[in-house]
Amino acid sequence: MSSGMLRNVLIGDAQADRVVPPSGFTAQLTLFASGAMAFLAVFALALSLASGRLAERWASELARSATLRITAPEDQVAAQTDAALRVLRQTPGVARARALSQEEQAALLAPWFGPGLDLAALPVPQLIEVMEDELGYDAAGLRLRLAAEVPGAVLDDHTRWRKPLVEAANSLRRLGWISVLLIGGAMAAMITLAANAALAANAQVIEVLRLVGARDSYIAGAFVRRFTLRALIGAGIGVALGLGGVLLLPEASDEGGFLTGLGFRGLGWLWPLLIPVLGALVAFAATWFAARRRLKELS
Repeated sequence: MSSGMLRNVLIGDAQADRVVPPSGFTAQLTLFASGAMAFLAVFALALSLASGRLAERWASELARSATLRITAPEDQVAAQTDAALRVLRQTPGVARARALSQEEQAALLAPWFGPGLDLAALPVPQLIEVMEDELGYDAAGLRLRLAAEVPGAVLDDHTRWRKPLVEAANSLRRLGWISVLLIGGAMAAMITLAANAALAANAQVIEVLRLVGARDSYIAGAFVRRFTLRALIGAGIGVALGLGGVLLLPEASDEGGFLTGLGFRGLGWLWPLLIPVLGALVAFAATWFAARRRLKELS
């Protein structure tokens, strides 16, 4: 890319701008494509960032919690629960251990059995919530001690289902970034088509410009500038609409789970502001390559 062409793109040239029609099919296609792609990119970016936050939260919360299940005859449950609590409080790395009340266990089963569940009528084991400190505890050693002192105790450190959850959230995050890349590629393809159509429609004008001494870099710069500005404006509108849509999404809540809280957080609101700039860069590169190739074909 020559310095003259770059100067035309950044500063502009009134004479060169006349080469490209200011309105028409190509202008509408460029504005619509860049706006639509930027709108979709905002939501793909929101999904990716929200999935990343979810993966970090699940990894942090589940990694520091465990459940101890006491399964024993009814007349031994209380004694084994007390013994398990004593073992847990003596275990280095365990920050807190407490037995769940009947009401708490009923609340955990309510989504499956409904409210008002009578635990006395069901062989429900006693659950103990275990929270570890920053250093953590030796799960294997704890299991051995529990097996010796509390025969009915089973320690579940959530490893079996923690890892799939975190991997699923990380997969959603990767999917979001892949979607952003695909959106950028689709935008580049559409702008390339629009640029080729504009170049083909102005083939006679380009021939006249060459006859009067205009260089290809001068002509290409006019197209690059016009399509870059169109993409920047369209992407800006699309981002504004996308951010408006994100603001209308429901706030994060425990009841809604992952279906809520898909917006941006803190400095994350600055990420969408990069989309119009990146869209303009994509349009710049796509139009430049399309113009150079097309001008060689018209030579």
